[in-house]
Amino acid sequence: MIRFGPAGIGGKDEVISNLNKFSKLGLKACEIAFTYGIYLRIPKLLHKIKEVSQKLDVKLSIHAPYWINLNSKEKIKIEQSKKRILGCCKVGNDLGARKIVFHAGFYGKMDKETTYQNIKKAIIDMQKVIKKNKWKVELCPETMGKINVFGSVDEILRLVKETKCNFCLDFAHLYARNLGKKKYKELYGPFKKFKELHCHFSGIVFGSKGERSHKATNEKDIRELLGILPKNKDIVIINESGDPVGDSVKSLKIYNKKNKK
Repeated sequence: MIRFGPAGIGGKDEVISNLNKFSKLGLKACEIAFTYGIYLRIPKLLHKIKEVSQKLDVKLSIHAPYWINLNSKEKIKIEQSKKRILGCCKVGNDLGARKIVFHAGFYGKMDKETTYQNIKKAIIDMQKVIKKNKWKVELCPETMGKINVFGSVDEILRLVKETKCNFCLDFAHLYARNLGKKKYKELYGPFKKFKELHCHFSGIVFGSKGERSHKATNEKDIRELLGILPKNKDIVIINESGDPVGDSVKSLKIYNKKNKK
């Protein structure tokens, strides 16, 4: 089964109404974007969101703030980054949102192996806190679209293998990181072995250094992606275009039409 949904759930006063709206549109997923900070904290509201999302069968996930770098030369910035991610983990546990997606960090002036080891250590540190608190969440470092940013396929899969974390497969990012030279089938290939996939998808603009910006998702790309994804896996596709709800609905319609044949 493939679940489609938008990145973003609206302000705290809109969350419940938006969940109902998404459900009526047939959308079964939504990623709460804590882009600039965690804005949902009130226990009563978190309980209500969890209750409504489960009743509507809308699977929630969380995207941690953008102010994260687990490879900073300044230890305080690494600690602050971990604190932000763990804050999302606590809220995710209260919401029933299992996947906690984040951008892991930048290479900066460090070599790739040093960067990898620093990020690996930070993830292991956070997993100890998650285990201690018995939070039912999974850390999901995301595949990234810029060449100078940590998050290649090999790096993310190595983290999964060595730390037992989960991952977010961003098809648009990988398409940009590979400068459009690889088809979606090739981008999906290394992830075939996994029984479930948490994905991001949209149109994307890129240059010689990779990703520049997200854009509207065209039907050709949607059809190509859905043509290579299996039907017998648990897959979530979160759209990050400028119109994430509209593009998610468009994707769902193409998916439903394809499966009626």
